Amino acid sequence: MSDFFERVQTGQPVIIDGGTGTEMEKRGAKMEAKGWSASCTLTAPDLLRGIHEDYIKAGAEVIITNTFATSKEVLDDCGLGHQFEEMNAAAARIANEARKNAAADHEVWVAGSMSAVVFTDEKQPKMEDLQANFERQAEILAEGGVDFFTLEMMNDIEPTLIAYNAAAKTGLPVIVGFNAHTNGAGEIQLGMGHYPSGRPLLSEGIQALPDGVPMITIMHSLTSDIPASLEVIHANYDGPSGVYAHWGEFIMPNWQFNDMISEQAYGDAAEAWVAAGTRLVGGCCGIGPEHIRELTKRFR
Repeated sequence: MSDFFERVQTGQPVIIDGGTGTEMEKRGAKMEAKGWSASCTLTAPDLLRGIHEDYIKAGAEVIITNTFATSKEVLDDCGLGHQFEEMNAAAARIANEARKNAAADHEVWVAGSMSAVVFTDEKQPKMEDLQANFERQAEILAEGGVDFFTLEMMNDIEPTLIAYNAAAKTGLPVIVGFNAHTNGAGEIQLGMGHYPSGRPLLSEGIQALPDGVPMITIMHSLTSDIPASLEVIHANYDGPSGVYAHWGEFIMPNWQFNDMISEQAYGDAAEAWVAAGTRLVGGCCGIGPEHIRELTKRFR
């Protein structure tokens, strides 16, 4: 298998998958009241495998493990902490099975997702607990055969650095994925608009990262916030950027597929991101295989 980061440097955009949790929900999987798609890996493994395969068939060159919501903190909040190792190991295994089953005529990499996001206020993570829990999650995913890590929906500096250092201990590359919004002052701030004020600016988050981060992405952010976010990345970072935006709204514990963006409109938005210099493009929550198929038509 060739190196993903060498592929990025060729200049041709790499296609990543779309939302996994929202696609499972759309296809009937039950969501956890305090953990969204956390348990689907074990309750609906065939469905999950099929979704990964559908993204690969649509042209995705990167699929992301269903581990965004399987941190120890989220699972403890759901009463599922005892399944932490089992869920993360199964997610990596299923993604690799899908890669093999799809037998794609293009290269496919598996990215291990890690996030500090929790879904309720009852289990806000303690920084002193995050390091050990992230290290163990990273070990499980690395042992399960992921090719690199992608930190997802990172919206504050301290947990981002803890997660990055924990994943980097495995020796695998670690992409940092921030989510961001335009605040009332017209600045690009970390987090979504519903988070309390005081979140750092995107530029501050980028500047706090250690040297050697191989890619920064903007993900789980509104398409309207992507152009300005890319400007901030490119002004503060010399490496490659990536984008996977969302569409719709989350009302715990379900994603609301409201006035969904068409494949054509999402493709048009992605063309502007690629023209601005991004080298990894796909979708997040609400964006499905049909959107990825459109990106494949345009960029490969």
